[in-house]
Amino acid sequence: MRRLRNRSLTVLATLGTLALTGCGTEMYAPGEAADSAASGRTVTAREHMRLTTVHEETGMTLLEGPVFGEDGELNVVDVTAPAGKPKVLRVDVRKKTVRKVFTDSRGTYTSAQFSPYDGRLYLSDITHGEIVSLAPDGSDKRIFFTGEVDGARMQPDDIAFGPDGSLYVSDALGMSEGEARGRVVRIGRDGGNATVLAGGLSATNGISFDVDYRGLWISELTENRISYLPVEQRPGMAGRHTAVRVDGGIAQTDSIAVDADGNLYQALHGRPAMAVYSQYGERLATVEVPARTEGLESATNVAITPGGTKAYMTVSGPAGGYLYTFDALADGIRQSNGG
Repeated sequence: MRRLRNRSLTVLATLGTLALTGCGTEMYAPGEAADSAASGRTVTAREHMRLTTVHEETGMTLLEGPVFGEDGELNVVDVTAPAGKPKVLRVDVRKKTVRKVFTDSRGTYTSAQFSPYDGRLYLSDITHGEIVSLAPDGSDKRIFFTGEVDGARMQPDDIAFGPDGSLYVSDALGMSEGEARGRVVRIGRDGGNATVLAGGLSATNGISFDVDYRGLWISELTENRISYLPVEQRPGMAGRHTAVRVDGGIAQTDSIAVDADGNLYQALHGRPAMAVYSQYGERLATVEVPARTEGLESATNVAITPGGTKAYMTVSGPAGGYLYTFDALADGIRQSNGG
């Protein structure tokens, strides 16, 4: 999730109350992606459609968590949608239509992903420290996890599923206080056995498995750092280490996606763009909205069409919440679909 500035944090607090009451430019075809991106050239994303406008109640809109369902439609959350307004939207990207799937009176949902275990849609509620799940049609809301983990309630931001259905959560604990108390938490597929895998992180944000599910890529918003955390231990493998230091300037590291070649798509808060790296830390490309575009502040996440290279990036700001498209460097997989 794009980390919210002071005004935005106030908005989240307000939402909690409401509950009682989100160079040279070059474009390339999929087959040319690796060659044209090798020198780190800029890729221009194209506007696909606007999904939301700024909410009068909260003063903003913020799209996150794009994820394709089995029906081929794209699900997106609006983090700052007030009570009663669509908090999960479903987009037919071919027809360019959007409809409400789910809303409630209290949740602040920052990510979405379908479970490989039960096929339900899981959402992280950063305000209430909960993970909830929905039936694919948006009905049958259930609380999957709530409560404390090692004595502290989570501030769950992004999520990633392991192949067995275990859930991995980027916990932004300490973010509002400016303290490095963020964590990575694993929750069993039945909602129990919550375990802290890593701690001492700074505003933990993006989280995604690598291609082989051997480790997790994790971004820390306030450090502009991507770390790698092994989950499957191998001989000679150490623990978590810094993998990429992102030169973001005033922008900061948000959500992460991974394509079939293992490339990382690092979303940027404070700039409507994504930085693309190889698994070895080489900067391959920067995805940008056109320079002339006004009123868009951040790109929060991306979903790449499963088995294809068409990518849909969530971009938001005073102009509203949009989908922008570009050609990814490789095919989409589960790790580039939601979270």
